[in-house]
Amino acid sequence: MDLILWRHAEAHEPGAHGTDLERELTARGHKQASRVAAWLDRQLPDGARIFASPAQRTVQTVDALGRKYKLRNELLPDAAPAELLEVAQWPQGRGTVLVVGHQPTLGQTVAQLLGLSAPELALRKGALWWLRTRERDGQHQTIVVAVQGPDTV
Repeated sequence: MDLILWRHAEAHEPGAHGTDLERELTARGHKQASRVAAWLDRQLPDGARIFASPAQRTVQTVDALGRKYKLRNELLPDAAPAELLEVAQWPQGRGTVLVVGHQPTLGQTVAQLLGLSAPELALRKGALWWLRTRERDGQHQTIVVAVQGPDTV
């Protein structure tokens, strides 16, 4: 199973444009989302399942991809990594799942899946981590397939 964790692109600061969930992408954020979406669209297999937080900034980020997706409240800001992994059905699921969400949840999930001692990794706005699970010698392993930022695609 492949799990892609994509952090929303740059958004306006809290309080500048309504509630936290209503925050929209900045002009730079729209460019970041478009760049990463173009790269991701070339890599993402048909039939990939896509889930996003219902926050406006994540919706605008995933909209740049131009594919069907489902909004999930379990992915709202400050969700627990366990909630994200349940939505994705990691590691038992099949195929590829893309989750568009928020820090610190995404960074906590990456750190947990890679078995890091740090409680979370910092994920840049607009960046994604592509992880894959495999079984080797009877044990599940998580490998990093790709890490992409909006300035490197």
